[in-house]
Amino acid sequence: MTARINFERELTQLHERILLMSSMVEEMLQQSIEALKNKDISLAQKVIKKDDGIDEKELEIQDFCIQLIARQRPLAKDLRLITASLKIITDLERIADHAVDISKITLQLSEESYIKPLIDIPRMAELAKLMMKDSIDSYVKENAEFAKEVAEKDDEIDHLFKQIYRELLVYMMEDPSKITQATHFLFVARYLERVADHTTNICEAVIYLVTGIYKDLNA
Repeated sequence: MTARINFERELTQLHERILLMSSMVEEMLQQSIEALKNKDISLAQKVIKKDDGIDEKELEIQDFCIQLIARQRPLAKDLRLITASLKIITDLERIADHAVDISKITLQLSEESYIKPLIDIPRMAELAKLMMKDSIDSYVKENAEFAKEVAEKDDEIDHLFKQIYRELLVYMMEDPSKITQATHFLFVARYLERVADHTTNICEAVIYLVTGIYKDLNA
């Protein structure tokens, strides 16, 4: 009984570490879009510098999971929980990478006048951030149905991406001098779409954790 209690305590610690990593990544994503909107070089550089901390956090949690497997030799759902956790931190790290990618674009565009006010990109970012937050919530609560609902919001992200793509394509066709900047904004939208894809991967991990069945939600 004591061994089980200790194991459950360690699993709680695992949840807490993932929640901390998730909050760090969420902040990076939020700040990357704020920096882009406001041409805030200092904030963009701050986001880029945070990436090392996320990489360290991923390695720290990986090591914790490996130690849990080695010491506790978990079976069934306990093993799925640790496996899902390893998958989740990988996707969180990828999301952080995309926040860095957006910040690097901010540095490239900081001296330019934007070809249009940024409206749909921040909307897309807000939805992607909410998806990520809810996916982690579904993980902590082990709620597969909620994970499915979160993943379905990816369709809205895809719709916004197509809308942004079409609008920027018109700008490029009408004025070739805007091609470079429009292309940068297309990359930002693509990075946000990838954030949603990684969030969907997290939802898949949650469903696997709860049901033991892998379901491809990106199909």
